[in-house]
Amino acid sequence: MSRIQLVWLHLSIALTAITGTVFAVMKYFLESTDEFSVVNHPLQPHMLAAHVVVAPAALFLLGWVFSNHMLPKLRFGDGRNQRTGVASMWLILPMTLSAYLLQIATNESVRQAMAVAHWATSGVFAVSYTVHLIIGRRIRQASE
Repeated sequence: MSRIQLVWLHLSIALTAITGTVFAVMKYFLESTDEFSVVNHPLQPHMLAAHVVVAPAALFLLGWVFSNHMLPKLRFGDGRNQRTGVASMWLILPMTLSAYLLQIATNESVRQAMAVAHWATSGVFAVSYTVHLIIGRRIRQASE
């Protein structure tokens, strides 16, 4: 994986995670002081917009990295950091599908189910990706 891929991938995933988390906190944990407001915080729509704009960039970069990192490591990797990498890789599909369906669902129960699915898969992805990076760094440091 090239250095530019690495930087852009980490940046896009970090921005996606940050904007998604901040939006979720605003939507589910804050309460508006205005009883007629449809948002709990004035920046809530902007956080959602930022998340929806940044997330496709992360998905594009994950696809870019698939051919020269994920697939070769899956086929020929030494297994030292493969579990967290495979876990992260397999979470991309349900995380992405739940996000897409969340945006287009018109039935409230479907929207609720997709929100829960998106929260769960995104949270586990963020944790497994972070652990993958930490283990990878330790492996590189030990081999130096």
